[in-house]
Amino acid sequence: MLVRYRSIKVENLSVFYRESGWDNRRVLLLMHGFPSSSRMYEPLLRRLGDEFHLIAPDYPGFGHSDAPDPREFSYTFDHIAEVMRGFVQALGLGSYSLYLQDYGGPVGFRLALADSKRVQSLIVQNAVAHEAGLGPLWETRRAFWRDRAAHQAAIEQNLMSLSAARYRHVGTSPNAEFYDPDLWTDEYAFLSRPGQLSIQSDLFYDYRNNVASYPAWQAWLRAHRPRLLILWGQYDPSFMLSETQAYCADVPDAEVNVLEAGHFALDEKADEIARCVRAFFQRWLEQ
Repeated sequence: MLVRYRSIKVENLSVFYRESGWDNRRVLLLMHGFPSSSRMYEPLLRRLGDEFHLIAPDYPGFGHSDAPDPREFSYTFDHIAEVMRGFVQALGLGSYSLYLQDYGGPVGFRLALADSKRVQSLIVQNAVAHEAGLGPLWETRRAFWRDRAAHQAAIEQNLMSLSAARYRHVGTSPNAEFYDPDLWTDEYAFLSRPGQLSIQSDLFYDYRNNVASYPAWQAWLRAHRPRLLILWGQYDPSFMLSETQAYCADVPDAEVNVLEAGHFALDEKADEIARCVRAFFQRWLEQ
C-alpha cells in the first residue's frame, strides 16, 4: 500500500502528515508518542490502507512539522491539541476513530472531549489515563514537576538521553535482538536537534496537567462508553500493564490484547496489531 507524505497549514504552521487509503473508507486518526512522530505508524499505514483511510500527523515540534521557538509558541498539551483540532477541521474530517499511543493519549483525549460526536471509537496502545498506570520511572518526572530547575538535569537523563531512548523501545523485553537500533538512534538524533531540549522540556513540564486531567478523561469514558480496543506491550518500562484493567473499569466491554512487545509495540508486532484492528472493526460491523 502506497503512503502519501503531505503538509497542510494550521495556525500558520506547516503540519506534516502521512496518509494511506482513500476518503471513502473508515478514517483512523493516528496520534503518535514521545519522542516519535508519524513515522512510528508506517507499519500500519502499509498494512491497513486497503481497508481504512489512515492519517498520521506530526505535532508541532515533532517530526517534519514546524518547530517554532518556545518563546513564540506555547508547548503545552492544550495547545498541541488545539493545533490537531485545527488539523482535523482543515482536512474536513467529519468523523474518525482515534488511535492513541503515549503522548497521543493526552492529545487524543482532548480531541475526544472537545468533539465527542466526531469520535467513533478508540484504540489505545500504551497510553495512560489513570495514575495507576504510571510506573517507577515517573518518580524522577514527578520531582521535575515539583521543582523544574532542581531536576532539569535528571529529567534530561530520564527522558532525552540515548540510553533512555533505547530503554523506551526495548524495555524489559527478553527479545532485545529483535529491535532495530536505528529506532532509538534516530530518535536521539531528533532529540539532539537545535531547540529540542527546550521544546521537549516545556512540553513534559506541562505533562503534570495531563495527570490532573485524568479524572475528566475517566468520566468521559464512563459517560460515553466508546468502542474501545486496548493493545498493550507488556514490556513497557513506563506504563504499567495494570492500566488495562483501569480502562476496563471505565468501559467494561473494552477489548484487551496484551502483546509480547514493549512501549512501541509496532516495533515488532505490526502484523498482530493490524489483525487486531481489522477484527475489532469487523466485530463492530457485525453488531
